[in-house]
Amino acid sequence: MLKIQEKVSLASYTTLKIGPLADFFAIVKKLADIQEAIIWSQQHNRPLWILGGGSNVLISKKIKGLVLKNELKGIEVIKKTDDYVLVEALSGELWSKLVNFTVERGFYGLENMFLIPGTVGAAPVQNIGAYGVELKDVFYHLRAIDLQTGHEKILAAKDCRFGYRDSVFKKKFKNKYFIYSVTVKLKRQPNFQLKYGSIQEKLIAKGITRPNVRDIVAVIQEIRNSKLPSPALVPNAGSFFKNPEVSKIKFNQLKKKYPQMPSFSVGRTKVKVPAGWLIEQAGFRGKKFGPVSVYKKQALILTTNGRATAPQVLAVVKKIKSTVKKKFGVALEEEVNII
Repeated sequence: MLKIQEKVSLASYTTLKIGPLADFFAIVKKLADIQEAIIWSQQHNRPLWILGGGSNVLISKKIKGLVLKNELKGIEVIKKTDDYVLVEALSGELWSKLVNFTVERGFYGLENMFLIPGTVGAAPVQNIGAYGVELKDVFYHLRAIDLQTGHEKILAAKDCRFGYRDSVFKKKFKNKYFIYSVTVKLKRQPNFQLKYGSIQEKLIAKGITRPNVRDIVAVIQEIRNSKLPSPALVPNAGSFFKNPEVSKIKFNQLKKKYPQMPSFSVGRTKVKVPAGWLIEQAGFRGKKFGPVSVYKKQALILTTNGRATAPQVLAVVKKIKSTVKKKFGVALEEEVNII
């Protein structure tokens, strides 16, 4: 039977350590728990709100209704051929556990996304990605539970409308489905993506010219640990801003003024500029604003001392966005989900 608690603080369930009291709160560990929560929601005329790992969210207002903490666990291979394998993971599993599962078995495609915090269920919502690889590149389908009817629906990649850190679950399907599981299609032979970031550079420095998947994972772990603070030690929500895309005309104008500006081509008409570089050039890296700080090693990260409030974080976000806009004429957009 689903255990529903009242007036539970959500702060301890988010990596920013910020969160209001939830009117009602329950942990779901199996499909029957979800179905029971849907019935409760209908009987009490209260909405459901899903919380995964709490690693990419800033809860700035009271959550009315029933908050479901997702702890569905399980990973299995559901199909294997000579060329590819399908791996299904329940949505409450940690993303890194899924990556480890595939690396240990010699399945290829997730290695660049090693150590991304959060749960499997959050991956398609954000279309998570790192070092030139996104979930959409390996996504096969997901199983979702309609929060109104309790019926299961299978959604393919085209149904999810993946974009840069975006999907239909942030828009049309927001708060309409409980993502139950995610299935990825991985290769049986390696096809490593090493050009993004400093992966190749690090491998060469170690004298590794023919890397295997464990070499890549080890290098990515080294890179991430050198730049990003562990949420377990320093409260943060990961990269707070998306890398903005600008037209090539706009970029060429900026490049004349800022010759050192890094960039990545996006199709034929747009260029992606690292948000961290813009924020750093605007003078924010390492700056402290009371209990909120811009991380000294990576300006994309906002950290707290564990006692910050949502308004204090949002005030820093507003200041960063307005300063970058004024200096570069580029609008930053939050990657973190602000509720």
